[in-house]
Amino acid sequence: MDRSVQFRRWKTQCLSKADLSRKGSVDEDVVELIQFLNARDQFFTTSSCSGRILLLDGGINGFEVQKQNCCWLLVTHKSCVKDDVILALKKASADTILKFEPFVLHVQCRQLKDAQILHTVAIDSGFRNSGITVGKRGKTILAVRSTHSLEVPLSHKGKLMVTEEYIDFLVNVANQKMEENKRRIESGLRTTPTVLSWDCPHQKDQPCDYEVGSLSQDLGKEGRLEIEFSHVDIDSTNHADIMKLHMNCEHLKLA
Repeated sequence: MDRSVQFRRWKTQCLSKADLSRKGSVDEDVVELIQFLNARDQFFTTSSCSGRILLLDGGINGFEVQKQNCCWLLVTHKSCVKDDVILALKKASADTILKFEPFVLHVQCRQLKDAQILHTVAIDSGFRNSGITVGKRGKTILAVRSTHSLEVPLSHKGKLMVTEEYIDFLVNVANQKMEENKRRIESGLRTTPTVLSWDCPHQKDQPCDYEVGSLSQDLGKEGRLEIEFSHVDIDSTNHADIMKLHMNCEHLKLA
């Protein structure tokens, strides 16, 4: 089966499924980004979370938090206050963990070069733990991740092990991380449409040739404009700058 046809089939199947997350819908802070990516022919999102602060009880196995086997005492995708955490802790009966989890997004991409462009946007926006995987069936997945998480134990067997003053400190730290997380999301929201709007040949089914180390533009009957870059690394190149150069040269005609 043609890869483009298979990709469209995967996209249709994925986007037609019910949202099985606890919330049952896309988080408000990333709705715009999710809708933009899913409207592009070369992408579709498979999962996302805008970032959250949560209090988990009873899910500790050694040093690993098992979300499936624990009680969610508190979860918010916004900043929280100490009093909400203290109130939720009164329901604790086992080992309780306060966590901040940053934004995470998984995007299936039609081609590796599509994933590489989004990967650069993610890294430049501060999501430096992002990566690309290619499965055995040819599925190319971009995972947008960050490292500024937080995970602190607060109680053991239902007994609070820290002071309210320390909880207040942790909540402030978690809220600061949430604000930084939001800033990075907003950076991605500003950059992604600009970058992908430049990469318009995919949408219009026109010839598009983008390679590491080179940039070329099909000019139809006028010939082909090609700009060569020496020592360009796709992991470190600022695609926005290259795209501006491309756009400035787009309407030039060859003799």
